[in-house]
Amino acid sequence: MNHAFSYKEYTIRKKVFSIMGAKLHIYNGSEELVLFSQMKAFKLKEDIALYTDESMQKELLRIKARSVIDFSATYDVHDSETGEHVGALRRKGLKSILKDEWVILDRHDQEMALIKEDSTLMALLRRFITLIPQKYNIEFDGNAIPAYRQNFNPFVTKIIADFSEDRTGQLDRRLGLAAGILLCAVEGKQD
Repeated sequence: MNHAFSYKEYTIRKKVFSIMGAKLHIYNGSEELVLFSQMKAFKLKEDIALYTDESMQKELLRIKARSVIDFSATYDVHDSETGEHVGALRRKGLKSILKDEWVILDRHDQEMALIKEDSTLMALLRRFITLIPQKYNIEFDGNAIPAYRQNFNPFVTKIIADFSEDRTGQLDRRLGLAAGILLCAVEGKQD
């Protein structure tokens, strides 16, 4: 696996205003750029490629929706260097109306974990007061690990992906990063 996926903490930043499509910059805990993506504007079917840097010469990971505009979309995650199907992420459409929820699937489409917004009350408040940052936990067999938190900034969407509580390495970092990117890119479109 590429060294870009070996860090415990990442910062995912997406500029809100971009005519040619959103640019995602992913930094490690030392604020070094480790991944970059330029998402095309006006796509009906999400297809996000992550590269080692802004030159976009070396692709490391691809996140691709299985279908066109789907409320409960499933996104496959592929390691571009090895060709490996890492797993998938499925948004729970109806449940996500009140409280965002995603399912993490292994490479055989078996459920392995859930990503849930931290609190139902806070989730409801966030639907009406967009200034309240979102927080998400990853649940493995009922054990919740705080993993994603949004920092509020009206011009830049920023999510901190912190995997330090996953001490046993249950979550493949490639899937964890893909989830953070989807929380930043897809959930951000609801506002």
